[in-house]
Amino acid sequence: MAEHPAYPVGLRLTGRRVVVLGGGQVAQRRLPSLIAAGADIHLVSPEATPSVEAMADAGEITWTKRPYQDGDLADAWYALIATSDSKANTDASAEAERHRVWCVRSDDADAATAWTPATGHSEGVTVAVLTTNARGRDPRHTAAIRDAVVEGLRDGTLVAPHHRTRTPGVALVGGGPGDPDLITVRGRRLLAEADVVIADRLGPRDLLAELPPHVEVIDAAKIPYGRFMAQEAINNALIEHAKQGKSVVRLKGGDPFVFGRGMEEAQALAEAGIACTVVPGISSSISVPGAAGIPVTHRGVAHEFTVVSGHVAPGDERSLVDWPSLAKLRGTLVVLMGVDKIGKIAETLVAHGKPADTPVALVQEGTTAAQRRVDATLATVAETVRAEDVKPPAVIVIGEVVNVGVHSPLTTSE
Repeated sequence: MAEHPAYPVGLRLTGRRVVVLGGGQVAQRRLPSLIAAGADIHLVSPEATPSVEAMADAGEITWTKRPYQDGDLADAWYALIATSDSKANTDASAEAERHRVWCVRSDDADAATAWTPATGHSEGVTVAVLTTNARGRDPRHTAAIRDAVVEGLRDGTLVAPHHRTRTPGVALVGGGPGDPDLITVRGRRLLAEADVVIADRLGPRDLLAELPPHVEVIDAAKIPYGRFMAQEAINNALIEHAKQGKSVVRLKGGDPFVFGRGMEEAQALAEAGIACTVVPGISSSISVPGAAGIPVTHRGVAHEFTVVSGHVAPGDERSLVDWPSLAKLRGTLVVLMGVDKIGKIAETLVAHGKPADTPVALVQEGTTAAQRRVDATLATVAETVRAEDVKPPAVIVIGEVVNVGVHSPLTTSE
């Protein structure tokens, strides 16, 4: 008999009985999707992995702690057979056939009446990839195809320009620390949909080169602002373009709400009645030290880390930072925007009890091709910055974690 390809179909399992036989790794991988589908899941297995057991404890599944018995598939709409007992699998598969229950088998695809595709999701779209027949099934191949399609949907490269969705309004997108691969998939997708991008200089600049020619890219540092303050001018530019019905992305470095003035922009948009979406980003306060081989916490060394802005020096009446209290903390201190004030910062910390030999690392242009790390102590950091000509942007890490890290840069993305 000629072998025919599988017929693809989507199962609507909300509230419908699904039986899973076996509580091992296969069940652990498949159960989350069945839970997300709203299925009434009954697990039959004498044992389960800790993750599966946690699902039962949380009430997401009903667990019957025994081996499979004939009749377990009665009234089921769908069955996943994944026990380590081949006879039980065969018997359960036969029962599924008798009851006309669609059945997936982890041990023998040829004996199953259904196959599980490689699936992925992107903004309301489910991508499912199946091979044409059981003998030609290659899970790695189908997974690779799925990944390529999902990535294309997420970053907008797969959708034809005239089908590309546009959402009028403003998205405040955290671009991450600099490496263009470290923006979130949602942030990249919104960039692909944008009509206008207003970008900070610390945002991932390489992403701008990928934008289609029709996208208007505005350097936030060069917006004419006359009598207005620069931030007010940026707010006005966001509002003006959004009111024209355009899809606007405000591309910021790191995370919009970590010293990024993102909330000021969100408040201005709210007052103007403009829809605003916030897309969190990877903060440089954690990612840049990590890329340089420095953990901001480490067992037995640092149980906390504090992130502080150094753009206002200690002693300045505008400063909101309690530097004397920071000097007493035993954990890690991460200073952003503090290169030109590091001498005064170090002096203040030492004056309030921080040991002068406390290690300091400065990571310049973190996660980019120009990244470099310079090490010092609180006693020597001011002179080291001058001698090594350390320039912003640089993340400063103060604490013993500097000495427990890996001194060669770590790979953060491919």
